[in-house]
Amino acid sequence: MALPPTDTVKIRDVLRRAQQRSRELSRTQQIQIGEDLYCRIAPGGSKFLLFSLDSEPDHATAEAVAQGLGFESPEYGWHQGETLRSLTVVDLAAEPEALPDALETEPQEPPLS
Repeated sequence: MALPPTDTVKIRDVLRRAQQRSRELSRTQQIQIGEDLYCRIAPGGSKFLLFSLDSEPDHATAEAVAQGLGFESPEYGWHQGETLRSLTVVDLAAEPEALPDALETEPQEPPLS
């Protein structure tokens, strides 16, 4: 029996689905969009962080992701974490309540003593 053909999913569809989930669940959604490139979409879907573990993301990629997410008025900036530098993008056209204060990861439970 032959295997079914490959199902291609457009990156725009993946981004929009993650954005939708960030709104529905009010939780950060992280997707891997390249071999070493990740996008973390904040709750509300109007802010994202683009990062790489071995290098810095480029502005052109951030623009493409912002366009894929349907951002109307993106503002670009940088966030320096403890171990890596990330490109941040906020859609200034979004509703104020849709803009979270920061793109933090979900709190993790402390280790058991």
